[in-house]
Amino acid sequence: MKAKNSDWYKNIWTLEIKNESWTENTESQVNFIINTLQLTGKERILDLACGFGRHALSFSRKGFSVTGVDITKDYIDDANKTAKAESLNAEFINVDIRDINFKNEFDVILNLADGAIGYLETDDENLKIFDVISNALKPSGKHFMDVCNAEHAEHFFPKNNWEIGEKSLALSQFEWDKETRRMLFGAWDVPYGIPAQKPDISYGDPTRLYSIDELEKILGQRNMKIVKTFSDYYGKKASYKDLQLMVYSVKL
Repeated sequence: MKAKNSDWYKNIWTLEIKNESWTENTESQVNFIINTLQLTGKERILDLACGFGRHALSFSRKGFSVTGVDITKDYIDDANKTAKAESLNAEFINVDIRDINFKNEFDVILNLADGAIGYLETDDENLKIFDVISNALKPSGKHFMDVCNAEHAEHFFPKNNWEIGEKSLALSQFEWDKETRRMLFGAWDVPYGIPAQKPDISYGDPTRLYSIDELEKILGQRNMKIVKTFSDYYGKKASYKDLQLMVYSVKL
């Protein structure tokens, strides 16, 4: 695969993503987060890179006050439309994460399905997301991120993967650039019930991945501490053997 341009994350997203298999487990993911972070329903939540608001809307339906932020206008318009139609306590803002300036305002911050972590042009730009997180959290506030594990990439990439969804078969390809510590991720969706096309995964999304040790250092520099790590939404302990990495941390 070849890497897409460094600003790839700005213009690739469409509402067709609603049909992809990895969006199907939203409710179980939200319930896991509520239980793991021991949330009561009174917390104010900030969902960074919220997409079309699938997690944020679920939290709001459960009584939480939620603010979602995303760079894609179509996503924000769709999320606000849903929130208004259901009279939810949720607002969605169309802005680059780096341009928000919340200060000690939120009890919980989420970066789910990557939450744009590692998507930006340089390491310095990617670190700005962690600055936003630490600035926006109240003291003792909680952060939960769901990303890919750099240690897994180092051991097992390149590799291919496939996932059976209710509406389609998702094919994925992963490669690793050890110099930049960026994963190249390419995907192809095969919808059911129509003739399949030959997959073309020529270009990949370049995403900076982090190990637990790197994240511990990055968060520590921002007065935050890791509480627990997982490799799935069933509570399995994080391991280099698993690609998925969930990190629960608190602001000291």
